[in-house]
Order: sequence, then structure tokens, then C-alpha cells
Amino acid sequence: MPSASPPPAALLIFLLALGGCLPRAAPKSTIEPCSNSDTCSSLVGYTLYTDLKVSEVASLFSVDPISLLLTNAIDISYPDVENHILPSQLFLKIPISCSCVDGIRKSSSVSYKTRPSDTLSSISSAVYGALVSADQIKEANPKAELSDPSVIGVGTQLNIPLPCTCFNNSDNNLPAIYMSYVVKDVDTLAGVAARYATTVSDLMNVNALGGADIKDGDILAIPLSACASNFPNYASDYGLVVPNGSYAITASHCVQCSCGPGSRNLYCIPASLAVSCSSMQCRNSNLLLGNTTIQQSTGGCNVTSCTYSGFVNGSIASTLSASLQPRCPGPQQLPALVAPPTVLPDSVFSPAPAPSEAGGIPTTNPKSSVVPSSGIGFPPAASGPMGSASGSSDACSLVKPLANISLVLVLGLLLLSIPL
Repeated sequence: MPSASPPPAALLIFLLALGGCLPRAAPKSTIEPCSNSDTCSSLVGYTLYTDLKVSEVASLFSVDPISLLLTNAIDISYPDVENHILPSQLFLKIPISCSCVDGIRKSSSVSYKTRPSDTLSSISSAVYGALVSADQIKEANPKAELSDPSVIGVGTQLNIPLPCTCFNNSDNNLPAIYMSYVVKDVDTLAGVAARYATTVSDLMNVNALGGADIKDGDILAIPLSACASNFPNYASDYGLVVPNGSYAITASHCVQCSCGPGSRNLYCIPASLAVSCSSMQCRNSNLLLGNTTIQQSTGGCNVTSCTYSGFVNGSIASTLSASLQPRCPGPQQLPALVAPPTVLPDSVFSPAPAPSEAGGIPTTNPKSSVVPSSGIGFPPAASGPMGSASGSSDACSLVKPLANISLVLVLGLLLLSIPL
């Protein structure tokens, strides 16, 4: 039998290039085992697939519209702000409650009512931005008629099991809140770490990654520095955690808490929307929540403050405290509020620094978008250690539509070229 001649080199190169553009393994996500029924605070990163009202986004995730706005440091004092229209492709941090379901952490409180032309695939990829897969939606709704995922009755109520993690709301023994983020094809782990003021090694540890490689569609748990409350466990807002540069609303919209840039101390004051609220004055004092008196003395600085202590049995609990400090504290640093956006901020088109290597010095001209500190803008899209991967991505996008046909033809030619 004659020996088979090797296939032409050009053919092998084409096959290798084609293989790189074929569909990859299913994306991975972080799974946090749990063993109790407690819920905890978490976030998901979400990019609007079309223009949506604030109330529509809030409805998609079953969250309070005011809480959604304040999480992104958007000013809630504007008239009719809940009906404000947010622009397509705006990136938002969405606060969700993270539960323990069947031994793992996930959101169990998000529901969606189907609309005409909805399919499980469109709900997964478009409406919820690939935060959840079609199979996961189907599995979470065994009683719904989903035998044909391409035909769903209008008005069907679906439970949407969004990914979430808590890890005791701490990262390296410091307060943190975790955001589930869907990786884009231009993201690198170094770029994501730089964007959210963490490290590659920390992201690898949190997500149990064996290396720094991440793929389009992977879901990362990103620890965000935060301020944690110390309310008693019988308070309805026990466990409140607020990420840096953000706000939270609590006590039936009566109290607004903030976490200033670089701060670890939660600062709570009467909310701007406060109406029909219980007393916010500390007992035996003229001070209201958030008020502080300062008196300089020869021994230091006498500081008296009225602080929020949780929402207990429908009442606002407060604590009056006095201390002698070496120096008088400066003014409270509050996160900057932004107006409700009507267009994408200009800054999202500016270059953003991405590390030239993990933990290294940022490059000066990466091809990426800026996400402002408020969390508004495009999701992180950072260049990798050797620059943007968009070139190879574009090349693959040209090949993918013909990938299956081309592979069959090439393999057929390869077989014909081998002598029997």
C-alpha cells in the first residue's frame, strides 16, 4: 500500500485558522456553595439592549427603581425620574438579592412576563444580556410549557435565575460586594482588574481560575470595595452593603446611605424623598441622622454624632455617640451624583488605561472604553497585555458564517488528496 502523502501546508494552516473560529466550549461562571436560607446583597453588570425607561429596567430585575438609580449614583431629585428613558448600550450596576437555592447562590426573586416573539434564546441573550442561559431558564421553570423553546405563550411568567455571589460580603477580610459581569470578546483579566481596582490574582482566586485566560460569555464575580453596615440582625436592612462611589435607599425610602470614594464607613442621612417617616432625631439630642458636632479642646477634638442603626419594627433606629479624637474630622466625602443620562457619556469613547502586564504599568494608548466611576457607560472592554484582540475577532467574524460549510468542503478535499 502506498504511503499517504502529507496534506499541503496551506491546507493545514487554513484548518488551524478555521478551528480557532469555531464555537468554543460553553462559558463558565462562578458557583458559590451555600447551606443556609439567608439572602445577601449582590450586583449584576447589565448593558441595555435598547432604550428603556428606568421603571422598565427595574421591572426586568424586580428591583426598586430608586434603588437602581442610587446604586449608579444617579440623582433621584429630577421630576418623574422613574419614567426617564435611558439610552441603549448604557452599562448599569443592578442591585439584586442573592439567595441560597439548591445549595448554591443565585437570585430567585427575578421574574419576567413573556412578550410576543419572545424565545428562550432571545430572553437569555438580548433581554438579560447573556447573564443567564436559555437552558437555565428552562430548568428553573419546570411547570411552564417550554417544550419548544422557540414558541412561548405571551404572558408566561418565568423565573430568571441570575448568577450571584456573596462570599460573606468580604474580600481579603475587607467589606466588598460582588458583581456578576459577562465577559466581552475584547476583555482581558488584566483589563477588568484595572477597571475595578482589584488584581488579576484576586480575580483568579475569587473565580477559581487556573490561568488568566477568559472567554467571551464567561461570567466573572468581581469584588467591589464597599462600606458595610453593622445593624443588629433583627433590623430589616441587616447586612446592608454599599459599593464605593454609590448610594443605597432603605427604611421605606426614608434613609439614604452612601459610601464615599475610598471609604469604609457607611454614612446615612434622611433621604431627599423622605415623606411620612418616623423620627430621625437621636434621643436626648437635637441632632438628626448624619449630624455631627465638633468642639476643639486642649485634649483633642470632641465629636458627637447621630448615626443610623437600622430599620427596626417600622421605626428608624439611631445612636448618639461621643468620642475624643486626636484631630477634628473634615467634611464628609459623598459620591458625586450625575444627572439621569439621555445619551451615552462622551467619556466612554476615551482611551482607558489597561496594564501592559498583570500588575504592571498601564499602557498609554489601549483600544478600550472608559467606564466612569459612577458605573455608567459601556461595560469594561480593556486591551490585553499585547494590545487589543479586535483584529483576530474581526477576522473570525468573517469566517464564522461559512465555518460549517467550509469545514465540510476542506475535509472532503483532504480525504480525496490522500492515496488509498
